[in-house]
Amino acid sequence: MSPDKEIILVDGTAFLFRAYHVRSRNPLTTSDGRGTQAIFGMINMLRSLLRECQPTHIAVLMDAKGKNFRHEMYREYKANRPPMPDDLREQLDTIRKIIPAMGLPLISVSGVEADDVIGTLCKRATASGFRTLIVSNDKDLTQLVDDNVEMLDTMKKIRLDANGVLAKFGVLPERIVEYLALIGDSSDNIPGIPMVGPKTAVKWFEEYGTLDNIIANADRIKGKAGENLRANLDQLALSKRLTTLKCDVELDDSPESLVIGQPDNALLRHFYEDLEFRSWLKETITPATGVDPIEDQVQYEVILDEDTFEKWLKILDHAPLFAIDTETTSADAHQARLVGLSFCADPGQAAYLPVGHDYPGMPDQLPFEQTLERLRPLLENPLKAKTGQNLKYDVEVLQRHGIDLQGITHDTMLMSYVLEAGNSRHDMDTLAKRHLGRDTIKFSEVAGAGRKQLTFDQVSIEQATRYAAEDADVTLQLHRVLTQELAENQTLSSVFHDIEMPLLQALVRTETHGVKIDADRLHRQSAEITERLAELEQAAHKLAGQVFSIASPKQIQEILYDKLGLPVLSKTPKGQPSTAENVLQELAGKYELPALILEHRGLAKLKGTYTDRLPELINPCSGRIHTSYHQAVASTGRLSSSDPNLQNIPIRSEQGRKIREAFIPEQGCLLLAADYSQIELRIMAHLSQDQGLIDAFTNGADIHRATAAEVFDTQPDQVDGEQRRRAKAINFGLIYGMSAFGLARQLKIELKEARQYIDIYFERYPGVRKFMQSTRERAREQGFVETLFGRRLNLPEINSKNGTLRQYAERTAINAPVQGTAADLIKLAMLAIDRWLIENDSTSKIILQVHDELVFEVEEAQIDEMVEIATDLMCGVKKLNVPLVVDVGIGHNWKEAH
Repeated sequence: MSPDKEIILVDGTAFLFRAYHVRSRNPLTTSDGRGTQAIFGMINMLRSLLRECQPTHIAVLMDAKGKNFRHEMYREYKANRPPMPDDLREQLDTIRKIIPAMGLPLISVSGVEADDVIGTLCKRATASGFRTLIVSNDKDLTQLVDDNVEMLDTMKKIRLDANGVLAKFGVLPERIVEYLALIGDSSDNIPGIPMVGPKTAVKWFEEYGTLDNIIANADRIKGKAGENLRANLDQLALSKRLTTLKCDVELDDSPESLVIGQPDNALLRHFYEDLEFRSWLKETITPATGVDPIEDQVQYEVILDEDTFEKWLKILDHAPLFAIDTETTSADAHQARLVGLSFCADPGQAAYLPVGHDYPGMPDQLPFEQTLERLRPLLENPLKAKTGQNLKYDVEVLQRHGIDLQGITHDTMLMSYVLEAGNSRHDMDTLAKRHLGRDTIKFSEVAGAGRKQLTFDQVSIEQATRYAAEDADVTLQLHRVLTQELAENQTLSSVFHDIEMPLLQALVRTETHGVKIDADRLHRQSAEITERLAELEQAAHKLAGQVFSIASPKQIQEILYDKLGLPVLSKTPKGQPSTAENVLQELAGKYELPALILEHRGLAKLKGTYTDRLPELINPCSGRIHTSYHQAVASTGRLSSSDPNLQNIPIRSEQGRKIREAFIPEQGCLLLAADYSQIELRIMAHLSQDQGLIDAFTNGADIHRATAAEVFDTQPDQVDGEQRRRAKAINFGLIYGMSAFGLARQLKIELKEARQYIDIYFERYPGVRKFMQSTRERAREQGFVETLFGRRLNLPEINSKNGTLRQYAERTAINAPVQGTAADLIKLAMLAIDRWLIENDSTSKIILQVHDELVFEVEEAQIDEMVEIATDLMCGVKKLNVPLVVDVGIGHNWKEAH
């Protein structure tokens, strides 16, 4: 027999009911209320099976409508089964259409059961030289297992041969029919012998060998079981006939004919759109793709006693990987108090361990400190693989409670971000809906919302268990889906494993150390700004000829346009004259009042966002500010920060730059700022391979002066300040996809002149034009662009019929590879330096990452060494066709250093 010939026979009826009942607690429906959970689950399981086994021959066997020959043999056969639910019956009709559309042969034969058809095909397959794999967990089918037939239980990932059947049931496959006849089957209403269960039956077979011998020795069997056997010998023959599969069903199909076919993409698209299975629409639907099945009906358990705790410690210890999640009292990881932890090692089975709930009448919880101590060996074991959603938060929370979480291999938020940057959000609720078709329990459903929202320690343990255990369960299921997707793209897998996952721990160290703030200095600056705001208000009232609220867009509108008659440059969507910042900036060139309003707005924002707010954010325990860096927000790969946002402190105004004076080091230390010089232009030179740009950077030229010399046809040493300013606008404007109209507006020149500048630029730097054209074309063809390191930015609107959306996507297509590569470089630099700091046990710390800049807190005695290390590692992180240059500054505050 050729080992390469195998046919897979799928027990479709079992798949159907398993899919339907797996989420009965939280059924899937379309937006108009139609049930879809059986369809989604069954198709999901089939897709997973196809991906894992990649068969050439397959068939899905399902029961036909109506009764079969066993009902004629025994009127009470399956009589105790309830009728099929109406919503499942409705889904069944759709399933019968989708399976053939997937290219899978579907067989149902009237008058017999699917098991009988499976038995018949097994016999024919063996005769034709095939091995057979039956996909089912139905014990009736184990009678078919032999040297050529095995069974696969996809739920438990167990493959049974004859020895496996013996280990599971205590009898070999050839005795299964007799074994079932003895014990009966309550689900099929097969009588069996009263009081004879699996243990008794196995004992009899071990003693007497066969059912015939058991019957022959019935008089020797003692006890109530023996009496029942003797009293029911007549019905044993019936039970045996009912459990014996009919393996000679008349079929037109042969194993050779059951070949997997090509999917009908158009028909599948119709069904998936109608059923709202949106995540599958974007895929090229082939037999080898898809997502993992829903593994089991959910079983969520709360851990309140030693036995349950010990059970779960063993489960987690034996699991190759498990999901972990924390529940706390705050979204601020540096002040949050741990309330509980949830775990999941197998989909559908999760547990919640409450340790910090505090409300009247709550049940007793395991002791906090002792419980964490018992978890420590598991959580701190670097060889015990763990996954989670936004694990940086959990790591920081556990770290504050004395646990150093190790063994983190995956973060589902980061996996989704790498796979689908630019397409959507990456929070757990969104991912669960997109990849699992599942609506998760929202925090507001258990804790309330608004002023009455509870902290999690006040949520009842019963509700908390459902919420928290589901988080861990869903995370593990997402991990399985996204792991497969990453495995199918080695480039994105490298971005995930080599950049994003290692960066998680580096960011933990940066955030945990935090940055020191001079609160007194900020308070003094706030007082200065308050005085200036009052002066601006008085001046504005004088110019307007009346008192008005300078913070009210409506009153500003009335003053500027109705009273003073300033020109209306733009209108709001409702048709009102606009007072947006860009409009006021244009008016400010000719009119004094808009300039005052803009200055007032800028200072008020500085005061509210920074000089007043930053002192309030100083952590009372550490005395420092701990910003939170976000890896999965910016589509280009750049980090963002919040609470506070330290990425957008203005530096163009004096008051904005002054805020940086409040960022200071510890006594005896200095701040070191290391900033990539003109990194995006250098990346453009590398990506475009334009020789003019490459030569300019290689020779160490001032790139803006060099561009000005080209555009204005003069010698570099003859370029004046205005020409350099215009060249700088061109250099950066083109990277960001700026049009001639945008350049004219920025430089306040005529459109014709702006076009002329751009045309001359492209004549001097033809490689840049070629790069932009080819990038746009490639983006239209494949729907995405990539960074130098393979990070992908999806552009779903690149071929949109909407001109505005399409043009925006085209501009993004030019900018994203450049800005994204810059983001990757600073991340890799951060990783290299973080690794060096750890390996050399250095006291220096990375305290800030802002765009292309890293800021360090360094002991004064180590400053020279750190300057050299930071420069070397940042410049050497990737070899480009032009040199990477790092500007370094040192100071007693961030402003001095920068």
